[in-house]
Amino acid sequence: MSASIKAADQVFDVEIVEDDGDWSRIPGLESLIETAARAAVAAVQGPASGFVSVALSSDAIVSDLNGRFRGKPKPTNVLSFPSGEGAPPGQIGDIILGLETVEREAAEQGIPVAHHVQHLVVHGVLHLLGYDHLTAADAERMEAIEIAILSKLGIANPYTGELETGTKS
Repeated sequence: MSASIKAADQVFDVEIVEDDGDWSRIPGLESLIETAARAAVAAVQGPASGFVSVALSSDAIVSDLNGRFRGKPKPTNVLSFPSGEGAPPGQIGDIILGLETVEREAAEQGIPVAHHVQHLVVHGVLHLLGYDHLTAADAERMEAIEIAILSKLGIANPYTGELETGTKS
């Protein structure tokens, strides 16, 4: 699966790979992922051409990857791996989502799974583009960008649960 944004001769692609788990329970998943990835790239004026790969996976696979590459052998909601040496031309990186954790977190937060998926894709793309949350200042900056992107997608602030309208009461 792949979708593109074309601007003149530039193309931004999102490749979606169904790796493991029954992701068919989430209606319109491909479109949700593509929309979120494009919105993240556009919001931070990321590359107009290139591609990201999004793997729809299971907690078992995410746990294995998390252990091998981050020293944390447990499931997590999203992993991001920026492209390195030997990557195909234009590849920005890979994002891997863990189905069971994504569904559990959405249920715990009382939000639609679709909204949580979009948040995690935005979060993952921002990581691929160099954003992080290792310090409080970095976390605040990254969260503000996520909130603004998600608001444009009609998704409430994942940190407060409120829809940001850009106006103050």
